[in-house]
Amino acid sequence: MGDVLHAMPSVAALRRAHPEWFIGWVVEPKWAPLLWARNGGSFPVGVRARMPLVDRVYLAATREWKERPFSRGTIGDIAALRRELRGGQFDVCVDMQGSVRSAVIGRMGGARRLAGPAEPREVPAGWLYGEQVAMGAAHVVEQGCELLGGAVGEVLRPAPVELPLDEFAEETCAELLSRTLGAEERFVLIAPGAGWGAKQWPAERYGVVAAELGRRGYRVLVNASLADDDTTAEVVKGSSEGFAALFPCDLPQLIALTRRASLVIAGDTGPLHLAAALERPVVALFGPTDPARNGPYRTRSRVLRHGPERRDHRRLKEPEAGLLEITVDEVVAAAVELLGA
Repeated sequence: MGDVLHAMPSVAALRRAHPEWFIGWVVEPKWAPLLWARNGGSFPVGVRARMPLVDRVYLAATREWKERPFSRGTIGDIAALRRELRGGQFDVCVDMQGSVRSAVIGRMGGARRLAGPAEPREVPAGWLYGEQVAMGAAHVVEQGCELLGGAVGEVLRPAPVELPLDEFAEETCAELLSRTLGAEERFVLIAPGAGWGAKQWPAERYGVVAAELGRRGYRVLVNASLADDDTTAEVVKGSSEGFAALFPCDLPQLIALTRRASLVIAGDTGPLHLAAALERPVVALFGPTDPARNGPYRTRSRVLRHGPERRDHRRLKEPEAGLLEITVDEVVAAAVELLGA
């Protein structure tokens, strides 16, 4: 989710510079709502998108393919994607992720030129590129502009991103909010999840933050992708006195919910970057990852980080020591400051 959101400002800049160009995007089906408003429908491969950022969305279910790599269904899906991409007759393909699987899909597409980062996330990905682009910017959003701009031979600056407006999700979100909050409109959204344990601020602390904000008169919603998610349930339990309410939703509904939030509190995870893309105020809790590289971009924010300033992307299970140094009082103070601004 974060990879897609971080790449979008560079694609928006390219779209603004060349509205006549045909732009396609290959994405995991799970993240298609970031690019395409389904409006009650599904996301079939290769159908024209209902969003101005790209002209066409191609779905690559690589996580499913990995689970059954030699099945007839996987082989058929890969062959179908290859036909769709080659049918686009692309002049250039840019691997914005720098992984082996994205580079392989880039080669599979048959574009005349395949470009990628000079220092890809996974070194073998670079073996597949015909061109490699050096990037020197600190933030990953600006790196995306360097990469895409270098591939097309132009200077690109990050442009504002318009996320799709899913009518069905907007309606259902408004209805759920009405039932949850009543006539109140302002609320704080907490997204306590994390990609791995080292980035996970303790759920019970999020619960205390929710309680403290509740006592100050702010309503708090807790984002959950599943109604029975243990982490979010622990946040609600820790908030005491019913100050926090669980709000299970899918990605289109999360987009709709985040649009309406007065503030988002989260770690270095997808909902944080979604809030930044929607220009919502955020309190960002960082531990092993570097906010200078992938912190909230161009939105009102307070970034909290303690401990040694180093990057560590190991998928460790336990919260990073510096992350645990962030106190409830610090988070509440940052939240109240942004809410009162």
